[in-house]
Parts: sequence; structure tokens; C-alpha cells
Amino acid sequence: MTGGDAMDVRELMRRVPELDRFPGVDEMHADLDEAAARHPGLVRLRRIGTSRLGEPLRVLTVGAGSRDALIIGGPHPNEPIGSLTVSRLTRLLCEDAALREGLGYRWHLIPCVDPDGARLNEGWYARPGDRRHYARHFYRPAWRDQVEWTFPISGDGYVFDRSLPETEALMRLMDELRPALVYSLHNGEYSGAYFYLNRRDRALAARLTELPRLAGIPLHHGDPELPGAVTIAPAVYLTPGGPQQARTFGFGGGSADYAARFGALHLITELPYWADDRVCDLTPTAASYGDVVKAGLAAQREVIDTLGSVMAAVRADLTVRSPFRRSTEDMLDAYRRFADVWEDLPDVDRPATVAEQFGNRQTLHMRRLRLCGTFRRMLDAEAAAGNLTPAIRARRERLRELFDVWCEEAEAESGGRPIAIRKLVAVQLAAALVAAEHHARG
Repeated sequence: MTGGDAMDVRELMRRVPELDRFPGVDEMHADLDEAAARHPGLVRLRRIGTSRLGEPLRVLTVGAGSRDALIIGGPHPNEPIGSLTVSRLTRLLCEDAALREGLGYRWHLIPCVDPDGARLNEGWYARPGDRRHYARHFYRPAWRDQVEWTFPISGDGYVFDRSLPETEALMRLMDELRPALVYSLHNGEYSGAYFYLNRRDRALAARLTELPRLAGIPLHHGDPELPGAVTIAPAVYLTPGGPQQARTFGFGGGSADYAARFGALHLITELPYWADDRVCDLTPTAASYGDVVKAGLAAQREVIDTLGSVMAAVRADLTVRSPFRRSTEDMLDAYRRFADVWEDLPDVDRPATVAEQFGNRQTLHMRRLRLCGTFRRMLDAEAAAGNLTPAIRARRERLRELFDVWCEEAEAESGGRPIAIRKLVAVQLAAALVAAEHHARG
């Protein structure tokens, strides 16, 4: 790519090799070290901070352009596609001088900004296609422990200033770079592919929607994560954020909020682990949209009530302040608040689409398995500490039974297939390059 030549996105995506697992934290560090050793003089590797448990936070820089692009992998530790995307993008930029120089950026790449949380997910990284195994070894921090959602924010009578050390490291780096592009690498579970942009750029949105199709991954046409999300193009939404959202859910700002200080283009790519054609099926069903949403909310509240009663039965016996306990308690509260914001939706009398009906059920399965799996890990930590009171023993068995039933129901209703990891990495990588090229030429 030189001068006015356009990138061959298909070819760049085809260069991503077959991949069968996600790397652990030690492997990510080794990959950074290998890249720096292989390309001395081209690659700069430095430490930008330290995690809460003492892990080094490192960024790899490649390129000598006039603009800076920051790529953030692992903002949520159960979303590790980005670690491989950073690795492949690093290799591509180092080995393809024409592409690197044609884009005109200095690239700053972080494979995992929450290594503490990532280590608590390593139990499933080697078996990413097994949904039951994934849920059993799943960990997602409580909102107040998430790097992505603890940036400082204020306004509308709300202030959040309890940023984590990892978040502060990102803030210092952004203050130093004043980046033109910030790209946060995310993924979901059983949805279609979708994107967030912090500006209503329909031309860029249209280019992004083509990328999943090139990899054979369906777009997401069910409900967005939050009601009222503004659609720029099919499966491309305006980035949520701001003080109002932070106050609703009781957390801080996102990386998009902080990137706005520099006028940066902010992009998020969300990709699923499993594919099912129903996520993009716009065929009307016999059920009304309102009935589908209400049934889903009722089922979610039933889960919260069921597991809330289990928590009430063991709370007095708990002794271990594990991250699993913080996460379990937080999810019980957060999922109820998420259910509340979906009430009183407009246009509820129209027929629900297949995608909306399927997505609603998948949200239920996701929240059941995440919460139950983390709850089991919380009680496992109590057992490992020798705290096996009658209440803990009985509720541990109850959670095992619920987990088995909910896994079977999820498997029976889903019927999809794991998506090849190389396809997921190819889409995230291509989105970085497309956004960079578009922004540079804009």
C-alpha cells in the first residue's frame, strides 16, 4: 500500500493463520518479547504501569507515522480475541513496510490490559468452543473492578473518580499520545458481530459491516445491549457512555469517554464465540415484541431471585473475600438493574423478529451461566479454604444441579457452532486497518 493505493482487505484477512486456543498471560508476554527481539530498531516495548496484583502492563510500539493509534486488548478478561488480534497486527505491521508506511500511524498495542482477570479465565482459554467448560471457568470482574468502565467522569450531578491502576495506566498513555484512533477489542458469546463508533460516520460504518460477511460471520440484528441504542448502519451503533449511563449502572466512564478529550475516533468491535443464523434473521414471528421482552425480563428476574436466595442462605458463613464473591454479588445487583432499564419500551405491539426472539433467549442463557458459574467458583474458594459449613455444602450441590440443567437448556435451544478463531481475529484486525485508513484519509 503506497500513496493512494487501497488496501486489499480480503488478502490481509486471509493472512491470519489457523488458531485453536487463546494464549495465557505468560504467553502474551513471551509474544511481546519475541516481537521486540525479532525487530530491533523497529519495535519499542515498554512498561506503562502495574496491575493491582503486580503484573506488568506493557505496550508495544511500531511505526513512525504522524498519527498515533492505541489498540487495547483484553479490556474485559473473558474477551481474549483481542490478545491474538494484537499479536497478528503486530506481526503484519512489522513485516509489511508498505502497509505500515502507507497508513502513516505509530501503533501502540496492548495485548491484555487486565492480566489479573485474564489469569482467572485461563482455565477455558485452551478449550474456547466448549460452552459448558467456558461457563464453569468463567470470570468477569465486578463493574467497579473493570478497566473499561472505571475512567473518571462527571456531569449531570454524578462524579466517578475511583479509577483502577490499570485504567490510570491507560489514561497516562492517552495523555502522552493524544491518539487519533483508539480501538478497544471486545467480544460477546452467542450474538452476531456488531460495532460501536463514537461518531455518526456512515461511510466508515458501511465498510465495517462488510468485514464479518467476508469471514462468514453473521451480523447482529437482534436487540442492542442497551435499549435506545442509536443505529448508524446495520449492526453499527453510536458508542454509549457519558455521565447518565454511568449513573444508571453505578460505574465510571469508558475508554470512549476519555478518548473524546483528544478528539479521537473510537471504535469497538464485538464478536461472538458461537454462530447461529437466527441472530440475523429479520423474519417476523407470531409473538409480539413486547411479549418477548416481558417474558425475557421475567425469566431473568427469576434467575436473580433463585440465586439471590442461595446467596442469602450462605452469606453469614462466607469468609473468603475472593474476586468471585465480588463478581457474584455485583452480577446479582447489576442484572436486576439491566432488567429494569428494558421496561416501558416503545413499539411493543409489533411482531418480534426471529433475531430478537433468539437474542432474548441467549441473553437469559448467558446471564444464567455466567452468574451460576461464578457463584460456583465463589463457593469453591470457600471449600479450598476449608470452610465447608452445612449451608455451603448444600448450596454448592444446589448450584451444581442448576448449572447442569441450565447448560442443557442452553445447548438444546442454541444449536450453533463455534466460530473459527482465525475468522474472529481477521475481522478485528481488518476493522483496525479499515478505521485507520478511513480516518487518515478523512
